Amino acid sequence: MQPNLLAETHEVFNQVPPLDDVNLYRIDLPLQEWTRRFGGDWAEARIDAYGALAGGELMAAGFLANENKPVFKSHDRFGHRIDLVEFHPAYHQLMSAAIEHGIPSMPWTAPRPGAQVARAAMSYLHSQAEAGSGCPLTMTYASVPALKLQPDIAALWLPKILSREYDPRNLPIEQKNGATIGMAMTEKQGGTDVRANTTRAYPVGAPGPGQAYELVGHKWFCSAPMCDAFLTLAYTDRGLTCFLLPRHRPDGTRNQFYIQRLKNKLGNWSNASSEVEYRGALAWMIGEEGRGVPTIIEMVALTRFDCMVGSSALMRQALTQAAHHCAYRQVGGRVLSEQPLMQNVLADLALESEAALALTMRLGQALDNAHEQQEDKFARLVTAVGKYWICKRAPAMINEAAECMGGAGYVEDSILPRLYREAPVNSTWEGSGNVQCLDVLRALSKEPGVLDALFNELGDGHGDARLKAHIQRLQADFRDSAEIQYRARQLTEDVALALQAKLLLEAGNATVSDAFIASRLGEGGRVYGTLPRGVDVTALVARSMPQLG
Repeated sequence: MQPNLLAETHEVFNQVPPLDDVNLYRIDLPLQEWTRRFGGDWAEARIDAYGALAGGELMAAGFLANENKPVFKSHDRFGHRIDLVEFHPAYHQLMSAAIEHGIPSMPWTAPRPGAQVARAAMSYLHSQAEAGSGCPLTMTYASVPALKLQPDIAALWLPKILSREYDPRNLPIEQKNGATIGMAMTEKQGGTDVRANTTRAYPVGAPGPGQAYELVGHKWFCSAPMCDAFLTLAYTDRGLTCFLLPRHRPDGTRNQFYIQRLKNKLGNWSNASSEVEYRGALAWMIGEEGRGVPTIIEMVALTRFDCMVGSSALMRQALTQAAHHCAYRQVGGRVLSEQPLMQNVLADLALESEAALALTMRLGQALDNAHEQQEDKFARLVTAVGKYWICKRAPAMINEAAECMGGAGYVEDSILPRLYREAPVNSTWEGSGNVQCLDVLRALSKEPGVLDALFNELGDGHGDARLKAHIQRLQADFRDSAEIQYRARQLTEDVALALQAKLLLEAGNATVSDAFIASRLGEGGRVYGTLPRGVDVTALVARSMPQLG
């Protein structure tokens, strides 16, 4: 035996080929079908182009942006306070691609049928490559309706917000080619209960909408502190009010906006989240004084919609990785994807992923048609329902997908750990599970027509006796008001499952809808991989498998 041969202990085999440089849109048959179904087909060329970016250079940038977290610089080398956050170039690459392709602006600059659906499809692709950069993109997109309530402020800011040029320079808005918007709502003593805020606003001159105020207080969570301005809440003498607070004052000097520290978070590493103080920070009132929550609520609705998009995207990427792994990895001489128990798991994960996407895209269609009363009421309810259910399902689903890959899904060389860390942020941000369920009850009890909109959407079961029985039980549950807050999570879950089942039935793929209804409305197990007998798992796995070539 030659001594140099002792270093070679084994042959490397039974390994999965890399899933690099793929078009995430082309390998995702359900995304193609649901985008077309809800009116986004006119943008298919744009979505396809972004799918190639997301599965290629942006996927690589996502790894770099997470390996190199943002760094807070409070002072320059001369001792001057600067309050800057430095990002790795990969983060700027992600932001630039999204903005240049219109992800924050498409529904506002091209408001045609299917615009919200098409934009959601592109955001879905972007979030699979890297979800952290989605935070400023979402807030920029969602800020538009709130700012439009104040036309004089909107005239200055909207052209920069809707620009398709990414401009990360730390300059006053007048010198920028494009702008991003952040959000600073919660305080340490209140969290979700923004009415417990203590930040105060004092008029500089004449009070009222569009006028300048100085804000004094703190925010426990300020997302994306390098944005050009922030929508924030503060109290005036008339109550909690919405303001736009820019990083710079009109004379070009830095505003009295001080970053205390960056949050050390479970996930969402590429995005900077911070604690900030306002020490007489100049801001402009948006909307009616004392009506801060109603002013901001449409922005919150859109950010919650993006929580649905983002969680659905994380689930899809987890499924893509697991399905690809199982298509090549052999155990006992057979590839995993051909073995019955693994087929049961993969098929179950595929059902969860597609049902999440279907409900998300249906909400996109409702937002596209919000001028119709039925769609407006439907969107009001389903924003809370979908945000609760989809975001709640994502962590467990991603964990199961990682388990399909064994140790390969647990190490940081894989994207699965990042997806798993990222998943909880969407269920927490913009109101945790209980907040969403209470919002469901609020919408149903205080907004006329919302309950009717739900059951108009659900219909009579669309020919499926199991769904019909579920809808009838749901109607009885809503008629019973006893302990309804205690039962809010179960009610919200039952609404979500009914809507998902109905959407899958209507789409006409009986293999998908039958399996979903049998497992979710029947006597299925409590973990993934417990589909009942008779489900065509082979077809479901094939449908979810990345469509390469």
